[in-house]
Amino acid sequence: MKFLRSGKVKDIYELPDGNILFHFSDRVSAFDVKFLTPIPKKGEVLCRFAEFWFKKLPIKNHYVRTEGKDKIVVKKMQMIPIECVVRGYFYGSLVQRWKDGKVKLPDGSVPQLAAKLQMPIFDPTTKSETHDIPISKQDAIDKSLVTQTEFEWLEKTSLEIYQQMFQTADAAGFVLADLKLEFGKIGNDIVLGDSIGPDEYRLWPKESYQVGKIQESFDKQLLRDWLAANGYQKKFEDDRNEGKEPVAPQLSDTLCNELSSRYIIAYEKITGIKF
Repeated sequence: MKFLRSGKVKDIYELPDGNILFHFSDRVSAFDVKFLTPIPKKGEVLCRFAEFWFKKLPIKNHYVRTEGKDKIVVKKMQMIPIECVVRGYFYGSLVQRWKDGKVKLPDGSVPQLAAKLQMPIFDPTTKSETHDIPISKQDAIDKSLVTQTEFEWLEKTSLEIYQQMFQTADAAGFVLADLKLEFGKIGNDIVLGDSIGPDEYRLWPKESYQVGKIQESFDKQLLRDWLAANGYQKKFEDDRNEGKEPVAPQLSDTLCNELSSRYIIAYEKITGIKF
Protein backbone atom coordinates (compact mmCIF):
# COMPACT_ATOMS: atom_id res chain seq x y z
CA MET A 1 0.00 0.00 0.00
CA LYS A 2 1.06 3.53 -0.71
CA PHE A 3 0.16 6.07 1.98
CA LEU A 4 -1.57 9.09 0.43
CA ARG A 5 -2.70 11.29 3.29
CA SER A 6 -4.19 11.49 6.75
CA GLY A 7 -7.48 13.39 6.89
CA LYS A 8 -9.53 14.62 9.82
CA VAL A 9 -10.70 11.07 10.54
CA LYS A 10 -9.55 8.69 7.79
CA ASP A 11 -6.08 7.55 6.75
CA ILE A 12 -6.03 6.98 3.00
CA TYR A 13 -3.88 4.55 1.02
CA GLU A 14 -3.58 3.53 -2.62
CA LEU A 15 -3.60 -0.22 -3.29
CA PRO A 16 -1.51 -1.94 -6.00
CA ASP A 17 -4.67 -2.51 -8.09
CA GLY A 18 -5.36 1.25 -8.18
CA ASN A 19 -8.22 1.19 -5.69
CA ILE A 20 -8.18 3.26 -2.50
CA LEU A 21 -8.28 1.99 1.07
CA PHE A 22 -9.94 4.06 3.81
CA HIS A 23 -8.76 3.31 7.35
CA PHE A 24 -11.28 4.82 9.75
CA SER A 25 -9.50 6.01 12.88
CA ASP A 26 -10.94 6.81 16.31
CA ARG A 27 -10.06 10.48 15.76
CA VAL A 28 -12.71 13.16 15.92
CA SER A 29 -12.88 16.70 14.59
CA ALA A 30 -15.25 19.55 15.36
CA PHE A 31 -15.39 23.13 14.05
CA ASP A 32 -12.65 21.99 11.64
CA VAL A 33 -10.24 21.26 14.50
CA LYS A 34 -8.67 17.82 14.93
CA PHE A 35 -8.65 16.33 18.43
CA LEU A 36 -5.91 14.06 19.73
CA THR A 37 -8.17 12.26 22.23
CA PRO A 38 -9.52 9.06 20.59
CA ILE A 39 -13.20 8.10 20.75
CA PRO A 40 -13.43 4.35 21.53
CA LYS A 41 -14.86 2.20 18.69
CA LYS A 42 -15.59 5.28 16.55
CA GLY A 43 -13.58 4.09 13.55
CA GLU A 44 -15.32 0.73 13.57
CA VAL A 45 -18.78 2.35 13.77
CA LEU A 46 -18.00 4.75 10.92
CA CYS A 47 -16.73 1.87 8.79
CA ARG A 48 -19.89 -0.16 9.37
CA PHE A 49 -22.14 2.83 8.72
CA ALA A 50 -20.31 3.57 5.44
CA GLU A 51 -20.88 -0.01 4.24
CA PHE A 52 -24.54 0.10 5.32
CA TRP A 53 -25.41 3.34 3.53
CA PHE A 54 -23.44 2.56 0.37
CA LYS A 55 -25.27 -0.77 0.05
CA LYS A 56 -28.69 0.67 0.92
CA LEU A 57 -28.88 3.89 -1.10
CA PRO A 58 -30.05 3.40 -4.72
CA ILE A 59 -27.30 5.48 -6.31
CA LYS A 60 -23.95 4.68 -7.89
CA ASN A 61 -21.10 4.94 -5.39
CA HIS A 62 -17.43 4.07 -5.11
CA TYR A 63 -17.71 1.29 -2.49
CA VAL A 64 -15.95 -1.97 -3.42
CA ARG A 65 -15.66 -4.06 -0.25
CA THR A 66 -15.03 -4.00 3.50
CA GLU A 67 -11.61 -5.08 4.81
CA GLY A 68 -11.65 -5.92 8.49
CA LYS A 69 -13.45 -3.98 11.20
CA ASP A 70 -12.37 -0.45 10.30
CA LYS A 71 -11.35 -0.41 6.62
CA ILE A 72 -13.16 -0.25 3.30
CA VAL A 73 -11.84 -0.39 -0.25
CA VAL A 74 -13.29 2.11 -2.74
CA LYS A 75 -12.74 3.04 -6.36
CA LYS A 76 -10.44 5.94 -7.07
CA MET A 77 -12.38 9.05 -8.09
CA GLN A 78 -11.72 12.62 -9.06
CA MET A 79 -13.44 14.32 -6.12
CA ILE A 80 -15.75 17.26 -6.81
CA PRO A 81 -14.41 20.15 -4.69
CA ILE A 82 -17.62 21.09 -2.88
CA GLU A 83 -19.36 19.45 0.07
CA CYS A 84 -23.05 18.89 -0.57
CA VAL A 85 -24.91 19.88 2.58
CA VAL A 86 -28.66 19.41 2.97
CA ARG A 87 -30.45 21.06 5.89
CA GLY A 88 -33.93 20.04 6.95
CA TYR A 89 -34.08 21.88 10.28
CA PHE A 90 -33.19 25.32 11.65
CA TYR A 91 -30.07 24.37 13.57
CA GLY A 92 -26.29 24.60 13.71
CA SER A 93 -24.48 27.22 11.63
CA LEU A 94 -27.69 27.90 9.68
CA VAL A 95 -29.06 29.84 12.65
CA GLN A 96 -26.30 32.47 12.81
CA ARG A 97 -26.03 32.73 9.05
CA TRP A 98 -29.76 33.43 8.84
CA LYS A 99 -29.44 36.07 11.58
CA ASP A 100 -26.57 37.66 9.62
CA GLY A 101 -28.71 37.76 6.47
CA LYS A 102 -26.42 35.38 4.60
CA VAL A 103 -29.02 32.72 3.85
CA LYS A 104 -32.76 32.65 3.25
CA LEU A 105 -35.17 30.10 4.63
CA PRO A 106 -37.91 28.50 2.52
CA ASP A 107 -41.18 30.48 2.57
CA GLY A 108 -43.30 29.61 5.59
CA SER A 109 -40.39 28.33 7.69
CA VAL A 110 -40.31 29.35 11.35
CA PRO A 111 -36.86 30.60 12.49
CA GLN A 112 -37.05 28.84 15.82
CA LEU A 113 -34.23 26.59 17.03
CA ALA A 114 -34.64 23.01 15.76
CA ALA A 115 -37.84 23.81 13.84
CA LYS A 116 -38.39 21.79 10.69
CA LEU A 117 -37.99 23.84 7.52
CA GLN A 118 -40.89 23.94 5.07
CA MET A 119 -38.63 21.99 2.73
CA PRO A 120 -35.00 20.84 2.94
CA ILE A 121 -32.47 23.22 1.44
CA PHE A 122 -29.22 22.57 -0.44
CA ASP A 123 -26.50 24.54 1.34
CA PRO A 124 -23.09 23.53 -0.07
CA THR A 125 -19.65 24.53 1.21
CA THR A 126 -16.13 24.58 -0.12
CA LYS A 127 -14.13 21.43 0.60
CA SER A 128 -11.13 22.11 2.79
CA GLU A 129 -8.83 20.33 5.23
CA THR A 130 -8.89 23.47 7.37
CA HIS A 131 -12.16 25.40 7.31
CA ASP A 132 -15.19 24.81 5.07
CA ILE A 133 -16.99 27.95 3.86
CA PRO A 134 -20.58 28.14 2.53
CA ILE A 135 -20.68 28.80 -1.21
CA SER A 136 -23.47 29.94 -3.53
CA LYS A 137 -24.41 28.31 -6.82
CA GLN A 138 -23.04 31.27 -8.78
CA ASP A 139 -19.73 31.33 -6.89
CA ALA A 140 -19.27 27.58 -7.38
CA ILE A 141 -19.79 28.02 -11.12
CA ASP A 142 -17.70 31.22 -11.38
CA LYS A 143 -14.78 29.54 -9.59
CA SER A 144 -15.05 26.56 -11.98
CA LEU A 145 -15.62 24.14 -9.11
CA VAL A 146 -18.56 22.68 -11.04
CA THR A 147 -20.58 23.45 -14.17
CA GLN A 148 -24.17 24.66 -13.89
CA THR A 149 -25.43 21.24 -15.00
CA GLU A 150 -23.26 19.50 -12.42
CA PHE A 151 -24.39 21.84 -9.64
CA GLU A 152 -28.06 21.26 -10.45
CA TRP A 153 -27.51 17.47 -10.55
CA LEU A 154 -25.71 17.57 -7.19
CA GLU A 155 -28.51 19.64 -5.66
CA LYS A 156 -31.29 17.36 -6.94
CA THR A 157 -29.44 14.15 -6.01
CA SER A 158 -28.39 15.36 -2.55
CA LEU A 159 -31.98 16.31 -1.70
CA GLU A 160 -33.20 12.91 -2.90
CA ILE A 161 -30.60 11.07 -0.79
CA TYR A 162 -31.52 13.16 2.25
CA GLN A 163 -35.19 12.19 1.87
CA GLN A 164 -34.28 8.51 1.53
CA MET A 165 -32.02 8.59 4.60
CA PHE A 166 -34.60 10.66 6.52
CA GLN A 167 -37.17 7.89 6.02
CA THR A 168 -34.75 5.21 7.22
CA ALA A 169 -33.84 7.27 10.30
CA ASP A 170 -37.51 8.06 10.98
CA ALA A 171 -38.42 4.37 10.96
CA ALA A 172 -35.63 3.77 13.51
CA GLY A 173 -36.90 6.51 15.85
CA PHE A 174 -34.60 9.35 14.80
CA VAL A 175 -34.84 12.75 13.15
CA LEU A 176 -32.19 13.29 10.46
CA ALA A 177 -31.71 17.04 10.82
CA ASP A 178 -29.05 17.57 8.16
CA LEU A 179 -26.55 15.74 6.03
CA LYS A 180 -23.20 16.24 4.28
CA LEU A 181 -22.40 14.29 1.13
CA GLU A 182 -19.43 14.17 -1.21
CA PHE A 183 -19.35 13.16 -4.85
CA GLY A 184 -16.67 12.45 -7.43
CA LYS A 185 -16.22 11.44 -11.03
CA ILE A 186 -15.31 8.08 -12.46
CA GLY A 187 -15.00 8.69 -16.18
CA ASN A 188 -18.05 10.72 -17.17
CA ASP A 189 -20.19 9.47 -14.26
CA ILE A 190 -20.76 11.41 -11.05
CA VAL A 191 -20.97 8.94 -8.15
CA LEU A 192 -21.44 9.16 -4.39
CA GLY A 193 -18.13 9.01 -2.55
CA ASP A 194 -16.24 9.53 0.70
CA SER A 195 -18.25 7.98 3.57
CA ILE A 196 -21.58 8.47 5.33
CA GLY A 197 -22.05 8.23 9.09
CA PRO A 198 -22.54 10.22 12.32
CA ASP A 199 -19.66 12.54 11.35
CA GLU A 200 -21.68 13.58 8.30
CA TYR A 201 -25.12 14.20 9.81
CA ARG A 202 -27.11 15.31 12.86
CA LEU A 203 -29.33 12.63 14.35
CA TRP A 204 -31.90 13.34 17.08
CA PRO A 205 -34.11 10.85 18.98
CA LYS A 206 -37.75 11.49 18.06
CA GLU A 207 -38.86 10.81 21.65
CA SER A 208 -36.90 13.77 23.03
CA TYR A 209 -37.18 16.11 20.04
CA GLN A 210 -38.61 19.49 20.97
CA VAL A 211 -38.60 22.73 19.02
CA GLY A 212 -36.88 25.65 20.73
CA LYS A 213 -34.16 23.77 22.59
CA ILE A 214 -30.75 22.21 22.02
CA GLN A 215 -31.39 18.63 20.91
CA GLU A 216 -30.06 15.41 22.35
CA SER A 217 -27.76 14.18 19.58
CA PHE A 218 -26.52 10.78 18.47
CA ASP A 219 -23.65 12.15 16.40
CA LYS A 220 -20.70 14.42 17.15
CA GLN A 221 -22.98 17.36 18.02
CA LEU A 222 -22.46 16.32 21.65
CA LEU A 223 -18.82 17.37 21.26
CA ARG A 224 -19.75 20.61 19.46
CA ASP A 225 -22.17 21.52 22.26
CA TRP A 226 -19.51 20.87 24.92
CA LEU A 227 -16.99 23.01 23.05
CA ALA A 228 -19.49 25.86 22.63
CA ALA A 229 -20.57 25.71 26.29
CA ASN A 230 -16.93 25.87 27.45
CA GLY A 231 -15.90 28.74 25.19
CA TYR A 232 -13.76 26.73 22.78
CA GLN A 233 -15.84 27.47 19.69
CA LYS A 234 -15.28 31.20 20.16
CA LYS A 235 -11.60 30.62 20.95
CA PHE A 236 -11.17 28.65 17.71
CA GLU A 237 -12.80 31.49 15.75
CA ASP A 238 -10.67 34.13 17.50
CA ASP A 239 -7.50 32.15 16.80
CA ARG A 240 -8.35 31.88 13.10
CA ASN A 241 -9.12 35.60 12.90
CA GLU A 242 -5.67 36.27 14.35
CA GLY A 243 -4.05 33.94 11.81
CA LYS A 244 -3.30 31.25 14.39
CA GLU A 245 -4.08 27.56 14.12
CA PRO A 246 -6.63 26.52 16.80
CA VAL A 247 -5.39 24.00 19.36
CA ALA A 248 -7.81 21.28 20.50
CA PRO A 249 -8.28 20.73 24.24
CA GLN A 250 -7.98 17.31 25.87
CA LEU A 251 -11.35 15.55 26.13
CA SER A 252 -12.50 13.76 29.29
CA ASP A 253 -13.04 10.00 29.42
CA THR A 254 -16.67 10.62 30.34
CA LEU A 255 -17.32 12.71 27.23
CA CYS A 256 -15.45 10.27 24.95
CA ASN A 257 -17.27 7.22 26.31
CA GLU A 258 -20.68 8.91 26.01
CA LEU A 259 -19.91 9.90 22.42
CA SER A 260 -18.84 6.32 21.64
CA SER A 261 -21.99 4.90 23.23
CA ARG A 262 -24.26 7.17 21.18
CA TYR A 263 -22.52 6.25 17.92
CA ILE A 264 -23.03 2.56 18.68
CA ILE A 265 -26.69 2.98 19.69
CA ALA A 266 -27.40 4.93 16.50
CA TYR A 267 -25.78 2.20 14.40
CA GLU A 268 -27.75 -0.60 16.05
CA LYS A 269 -31.09 1.19 15.79
CA ILE A 270 -30.73 2.38 12.20
CA THR A 271 -29.26 -0.82 10.76
CA GLY A 272 -30.98 -3.36 13.02
CA ILE A 273 -27.58 -5.04 13.41
CA LYS A 274 -25.98 -5.73 16.80
CA PHE A 275 -22.58 -4.02 17.11
